[in-house]
Amino acid sequence: MRPALNAALAAALTLSTPFSAPAAERAGAISPPASVLSEQNFKVQRHVFDNGLVVLLHEDHSVPAVTFWQWYRVGSRNERPGITGISHFFEHMMFNGSKNVPPKEYDRIIESNGGTSNAFTDRDMTAYYEDIAADRAHVLFRLDSDRMAGLLLTPELLKSEIEVVKEERRLRTDNSVFGLLDEQMYASAFNASPYHWPVIGWMGDLNRITRDDMVNYFRTYYAPDNCILVLAGDFDSATALKQIQDSFGKIPRQPPPEPPVNSEPEQRGERRADVHYPAQQVTFMGGYKAPGVRDSDQVVLDVLSSILGDGESSRLHRALVYDKQVALAAGTFYQTRLDPTLFEFYVMMKPGETAETGEKILDEVFDGIEKDGPTPRELQKAKNLLEAHFVKQLKTNNGVGQTLGFYEHVHGDYREMFKAVDRYRAVTIDDCRRVAAKYFVPEHRTLVRIVPDENPTAAEDRGEKD
Repeated sequence: MRPALNAALAAALTLSTPFSAPAAERAGAISPPASVLSEQNFKVQRHVFDNGLVVLLHEDHSVPAVTFWQWYRVGSRNERPGITGISHFFEHMMFNGSKNVPPKEYDRIIESNGGTSNAFTDRDMTAYYEDIAADRAHVLFRLDSDRMAGLLLTPELLKSEIEVVKEERRLRTDNSVFGLLDEQMYASAFNASPYHWPVIGWMGDLNRITRDDMVNYFRTYYAPDNCILVLAGDFDSATALKQIQDSFGKIPRQPPPEPPVNSEPEQRGERRADVHYPAQQVTFMGGYKAPGVRDSDQVVLDVLSSILGDGESSRLHRALVYDKQVALAAGTFYQTRLDPTLFEFYVMMKPGETAETGEKILDEVFDGIEKDGPTPRELQKAKNLLEAHFVKQLKTNNGVGQTLGFYEHVHGDYREMFKAVDRYRAVTIDDCRRVAAKYFVPEHRTLVRIVPDENPTAAEDRGEKD
């Protein structure tokens, strides 16, 4: 994960999400009322080239700028033991030179044309974007088609960049409370799902990935028929489509990759794990087994996540931070994914408070939402927040590109976005109660906690030296 995006995600306590990259808002743009957002007033062109490349175009002439996204249908779920972390490794390598662009020149060329670029790797996808002035869009088409057609994977570049990836793992996982907890939670919760391993990969695998692994992975997953291009902003669709066709249309398609195998059995009991780490207080994180994108319950889980963990008025924050005053922070995280996933929660206790105290209060909150459901006020607030977030995304070129790419890839059709707000609005108190009772059960929960290591200096002060 490139530094700017990764820092934003870490600040939000979410380890990988496609809705986080910033962009300049359009001057004077006025979004239509969400209830009338439709294919008629939010025009999108969808094209599929002969080589299988999907292209989505959304014209908006509010400001003379464009955002260009490339969504590759490959994430850590497409890996296997032995090469975990290779998808994220490719995210780094895509900025390190291609057939006609020397190493380290990609960013320099974009920046010299007044643009910016970034990327992220997730469990379900790897996505790249650039923001640039409208009259410079052709620069992006040239650069991004060149790396799709002929990425440089020289032994020297691979050896250098893998050290950068390993250092990122040390920073974001090995020396991070939330990184350690997230990794252990997914490893404990899933036995035979491709979500078992971390996006950044196991260190042992990073040490053994070979150039042959990289070449084969590139040929399999970085093909045009495994990619979605999204262009949003100030352009003429006919002109832009021809430029994209000229740049990307001749890149040969590849045989479709085998879909990941998910053989995860039903979880039949709560799973727990402790992680020892020199922390100042206890922090714990957990997750309930939750459905993937094809299950309509995922919309209700979005609403429940907002009710339970979105902001200072959320149930978890009120109970643990305000009312009982035993925690410094508490919240939830749920993201729609291709495969069954986790409905996550986290609690950072105050120094001196125990995990048992926090767990007891947390269980009371979850039991309450299951028994009584949310109040009408809570439900309406959650719907308002989710709707506002969705509509606000569409006020920027970058947000439009993210939304279109995410829905086209994860939901299978960008037009599913036009149903999003109505689906949120349709959720009822009974829906929340039903879904909470279905998924928030102890047998399907995994809980991991940080156990603060003994401070050697403090032990010596108390006369507890060996």
